[in-house]
Amino acid sequence: MFKALADPTRRFLLDLLFARDGRTLTELESGLEMSRFGVMKHLRVLEDAGLVVTRRSGREKLHFLNPVPIRLIHDRWIDKYTERQASALAELKTELEKPDE
Repeated sequence: MFKALADPTRRFLLDLLFARDGRTLTELESGLEMSRFGVMKHLRVLEDAGLVVTRRSGREKLHFLNPVPIRLIHDRWIDKYTERQASALAELKTELEKPDE
């Protein structure tokens, strides 16, 4: 997944899907200056990483953002490093709000 997120074009595609989910390849490629085939290759990497899910709707293939893998990384790696700072701030707040004795 980190390899998929490392590319700015793929992050841009995820941002487009975050803004409005369920886009076609044509809609996604209109925001980029690259060939249709290039966009398809980027989408394939995102699909393989589980960040994009596709579904057929009639003749169209719609692409949807799957935020679950990103959330799992957040919970596993980012959240645990911010817990210590948050608890320290809560303790500081409690200490500062104690009435003077």
